[in-house]
Amino acid sequence: MRRYDCYTIAVLMTLEDYGFCRKGEGGRWVEGGRVAAGGELPINTSGGLLSETGMPGLQLVMEGVRQMRGTSVNQVKNAATCIVSNQGGVMTTHSTLILGH
Repeated sequence: MRRYDCYTIAVLMTLEDYGFCRKGEGGRWVEGGRVAAGGELPINTSGGLLSETGMPGLQLVMEGVRQMRGTSVNQVKNAATCIVSNQGGVMTTHSTLILGH
């Protein structure tokens, strides 16, 4: 999953909204490396806003495509599906793109 990580809470809220865990359980759900590289659901494999350009837009899509092609620097083993998630405004707009092969 590629996720716009403007604030830590935004990632947790998105995981909850997408149904990976129940509302209010995002923090506990990610414990133990579940969203780290090599975890059950790796998030922001290119480093998120703290890495690369810090400009999310197309950067998120590019990393998703790299994952699907198998060419990412931080490649997820056997990656078959990728969710690219972004938001804008003051958490008032949202977009989701699902990539797969």
